[in-house]
Amino acid sequence: MKQSRAEIVAFVGGQILPHEADVRAWLRSSGSYPTDIDDIVQETYCRLAAMDGVSHILNGRAYFFRTARNIAIEKIRRARIVRIDCVTEIDALNVVDDEPSPERIVAGRRELRRVQHLIEGLPERCRQIFTLRRIHGLSQREVAARLGVTENVVETQSMRGLRLILRALTEASDKDQTPVDKGHDLHSVRKRDR
Repeated sequence: MKQSRAEIVAFVGGQILPHEADVRAWLRSSGSYPTDIDDIVQETYCRLAAMDGVSHILNGRAYFFRTARNIAIEKIRRARIVRIDCVTEIDALNVVDDEPSPERIVAGRRELRRVQHLIEGLPERCRQIFTLRRIHGLSQREVAARLGVTENVVETQSMRGLRLILRALTEASDKDQTPVDKGHDLHSVRKRDR
């Protein structure tokens, strides 16, 4: 589907341009010469500008990296004299998309369940304040007004909740087990926190 120049420019400005520094750093770390880096980035922008549309690009960052990688490989293939380190660096030019692997997704979900369980184990007032402040993103003033407490209470309880959760997670990772699995829940951590 053909898109207007303004739409393509807006996409490049919002989804591609913010990642230029990362692409340049990645190219530097892969052994590219500074002049080659400029050429690769410029060629990437030229290819984007020549497109009829960008609606097919789901992840601007990944697309930018992939295009830069392809251009870098093309430059190496076209070169008459190829530096030996460039040949060994071709494998290093593999860029993983920002999309997490299935293993990361499962691990993330497991960690989220652990944190949710830890939040549920907080003392009532602490849990209410922590949830409103840290999960729902309300300001201290908004939480204080909603619960009829002072902002100082909100700050204290929010920090207490965070401290309890972090301590439980740290203890669990130190013992390489979840707090719930072996009876190291927030109740035992809370007693030591007083």
